[in-house]
Amino acid sequence: MAHQDYVSRSRAKNKKQSPYKKNAEQVAGTPLKVKLIAAFLVIAIPSFGYMLWSIKDVAPDTVAAPKVHKAKKTTELPEPPEEKWTYVDDLKSKQVEVGEYEVKQRGPYKMQCGSFKTRKQAESLKAKIAFTGLEAQVSKSVGTSSTWYKVYLGPYTKKRNAEKDKHKLKNNAVHGCKIWGWD
Repeated sequence: MAHQDYVSRSRAKNKKQSPYKKNAEQVAGTPLKVKLIAAFLVIAIPSFGYMLWSIKDVAPDTVAAPKVHKAKKTTELPEPPEEKWTYVDDLKSKQVEVGEYEVKQRGPYKMQCGSFKTRKQAESLKAKIAFTGLEAQVSKSVGTSSTWYKVYLGPYTKKRNAEKDKHKLKNNAVHGCKIWGWD
């Protein structure tokens, strides 16, 4: 095999251009859009100034405007009208009737977070719920075709407490919990 001389070769040119170097096309001239905007500003600004200078001595009466009938100036203020509303006085003497009513308790609530065919899956969810600081129970439910293991929390006296725990579980990646009446 013949010996090749790499020393006498020239270096390969870098195909990527530096972002700091500008092309000759960019430096050559300014775009047409910039030239048009500059020409417009050169014409518009002096024209606006000349217009303002030419109308500075014009009186307001000579300006073309629709004529408005001037009302006679009076120095006296009209008398204030009498109030026809009586609700202010009525509210001062109003008596509020207090009704008595009963608040019905809807009963205790439970929150079911899962239903599984194997006890191992139910215990796994129970452990995940325990890491959030809540205590869950697993109950066995025998149906017509199979056995299910339900993971639930409760009983809760108020639904608000169950909702609070549901949000706590949701923030700890335990989704799908439903709140039911305790049966």
